[in-house]
Amino acid sequence: MSENIKTGKRGEDLAADFLTYKGFEILRRNYKFRRAEIDIIARKEDWVIFVEVKTRSYSYYGYPEEFVDSAQAGRIFQAAEEFIYSTNWRGHIRFDIISVLLGENPEIVHFEDAIN
Repeated sequence: MSENIKTGKRGEDLAADFLTYKGFEILRRNYKFRRAEIDIIARKEDWVIFVEVKTRSYSYYGYPEEFVDSAQAGRIFQAAEEFIYSTNWRGHIRFDIISVLLGENPEIVHFEDAIN
């Protein structure tokens, strides 16, 4: 397993633990549809939240949340639409980013409604 994949998986694990601690139910991880993947799909009350997790080991080239581009956002929206359709979800939806900056004490920042 490459270092980038290990870094990403560690960030996703930390993000899932963070969301669980905040009272979210994790519905799916690494949900795939065609060429798109949603890192975490979580639920809290009558909301389903589609979460993109961005992880970096350091911030020399920018903060993790700065690396979600419009093409990736479009793929996330397509995958979310398929999830909503396939599960017949009728509640609220939101697209969030969780930024994870690794280190001795990882920094986790949750940006709600960050992708639109």
